[in-house]
Amino acid sequence: MAPSRDPSEVKVLVVCLGNICRSPMGEAVLQHIAKERGLEIKVDSAGTAGYHVGEEPDERTVATCKRHGVPIDSLARQVSTSDFTGFTHILASDVNNLKNLQTIRPSNATAEVRLWGSYLDDKSIPDPYYGRAGAFENVYQQCVRLSNAFLDDVFGTRSDL
Repeated sequence: MAPSRDPSEVKVLVVCLGNICRSPMGEAVLQHIAKERGLEIKVDSAGTAGYHVGEEPDERTVATCKRHGVPIDSLARQVSTSDFTGFTHILASDVNNLKNLQTIRPSNATAEVRLWGSYLDDKSIPDPYYGRAGAFENVYQQCVRLSNAFLDDVFGTRSDL
């Protein structure tokens, strides 16, 4: 995709399974880094499953973001078919969620649907829910790297962050 120069036109949906760990953290981190770069883009998050609709992010997600000074405020929701036309970019946290997105993608979809890791190293973001204590910190650091790589690609810039 050609680099976009108008941040107001960039609308990003970060997607994981339940929308309580990886995607709300990704949403918060991407929004924070974009603002630090002076870019006002729209960022939201959703899950491919509806297990946690209406719930706040996992407390470990919130604690990790707060520890890094990243504001986080979202409620879990499930991906809808309108997201495929309402967003310019849909970023899947892992291959399974990418496959789920491709399965429900409507024929009139206009959003670019990709593995978020495809902007950097083609790696999935591992689900930290059942992981070790440091798993949420690892996801945070990965979200920082992926946010910078995404913004570099979309806006044709490089960051020293």
